Amino acid sequence: MTWNPDQYHRFKDARSAPARDLQAMIPEREYGDIVDLGCGTGEQATQLAARFPAARVLGLDSSPEMLTRASEHSIQNLRFEQGSILDLRGDFDLIYSNAALQWLPDHPALLAQIWTQLRPGGVLAVQVPANHDHASHRLLSETADQFRAELGGYTRFGTAHRSSPVLSPAAYAETLDALGAGEITAISKVYPVILDGAAGLLDWTRGTALVPYISRLGEEDGQRFEAAYLQKLTDAFPGKRVFYAFTRVLFVAYKPT
Repeated sequence: MTWNPDQYHRFKDARSAPARDLQAMIPEREYGDIVDLGCGTGEQATQLAARFPAARVLGLDSSPEMLTRASEHSIQNLRFEQGSILDLRGDFDLIYSNAALQWLPDHPALLAQIWTQLRPGGVLAVQVPANHDHASHRLLSETADQFRAELGGYTRFGTAHRSSPVLSPAAYAETLDALGAGEITAISKVYPVILDGAAGLLDWTRGTALVPYISRLGEEDGQRFEAAYLQKLTDAFPGKRVFYAFTRVLFVAYKPT
């Protein structure tokens, strides 16, 4: 996938609100090694490095475009690496991930893998979007069906109307408990976002949900895809104002010693 940091940051304040809440849920402890999974342009990793100056902080992301922007952050105890979350190596005292794990399937198995890399006494802190049942996502999947040939048969997670891997707060809490976690907090929170009609909703999705589709299309097919998607959005949201219930799941857990 080809990410556009400028497009992603068009709604920076709205997208940052859940991250601020997640960081506030992290307990004050002495962390030796911290990793930010899917660090993007590096703001969250930088904040963690500043908050815990004695820690060694790693920002990991698969996007070279995002990491180019992240490299602009300069702080002594922070470094960035390009790589997949699934290929993470090492043990950590704090594993943090803000709006990244939703791109990976099978969250019970994923959390089990990540849990093995959390040291005893460590903390796992994760935030994922939970808007998969919103009309904008359903209409995006319908548009992808229309462009199946142009997309080379690609659909998220192998289904025409993709099945989101994101779980409910209760399911995350149950999964973490089965792994032996303690001090579990798992919540769902709506962050209201006001957008300028269907065009504003399209612009919002350009920063995230549209990326895996547009990345697979040439310029002409990409324009056709966006036009078809915009028409669906306009039919569903004909007004000049769209209230977007930006829903997120946040959870934090402790690994007993």
